[in-house]
Amino acid sequence: MSNVIVFGGHGKVALLLSPILSGRGDRVTSVFRNPDHAEEVAATGAEPVVADIEALDVAELAELISGNDAVVFSAGAGGGNPTRTYAVDRDAAIRVIDAAAQAGVRRFVMVSYFGAGPDHGVPEDSSFYPYAEAKAAADAHLRAAALDWTILGPSRLTLDPPTGRVAVGGERTASGEVTRADVAAVIAASLADDGTVGRTIEFNNGDTPIAEALR
Repeated sequence: MSNVIVFGGHGKVALLLSPILSGRGDRVTSVFRNPDHAEEVAATGAEPVVADIEALDVAELAELISGNDAVVFSAGAGGGNPTRTYAVDRDAAIRVIDAAAQAGVRRFVMVSYFGAGPDHGVPEDSSFYPYAEAKAAADAHLRAAALDWTILGPSRLTLDPPTGRVAVGGERTASGEVTRADVAAVIAASLADDGTVGRTIEFNNGDTPIAEALR
């Protein structure tokens, strides 16, 4: 049994992740901003914690993280507002990474996206550019941290039912997609597999069972 803290706890992926983790006996703490979502988060088996990661400093975040075995960062501003995208997807993510190190919680799983990185190729006039820049910076900060990190890069997310199967790596194609439920299953499987430490894993839905694909 592990104690796992999930940032972005009311996100679509996190709401699917918490029941998987709590169902296998992990204790899940779910952090989210809007108190109106507490009941929905609690229904997943997670302990709801209302906190605004945009407003918390590293010391306050470290206090939240302390006592856990692993951190999952799946928070995001949801696009649309570049200022908020940088504030959440880059700045808050970097503070959470630093807070995990400060709290001595080494295991860290970051949800990024397929194709993230300094060479993301997104033009500056694209509405996606702030997100691409923010994720590139946060991912780079995590890779440089003294943590047992895994960075997950799912392709385009769908709301289709879970398949339990993915394809890891491969070329990025316009048709690449993966269900949010399978992303949640990949996060859970990554937490259970130390062989994913220090790896950036990009994936689509595919033909290989998740645990096997991650190996």
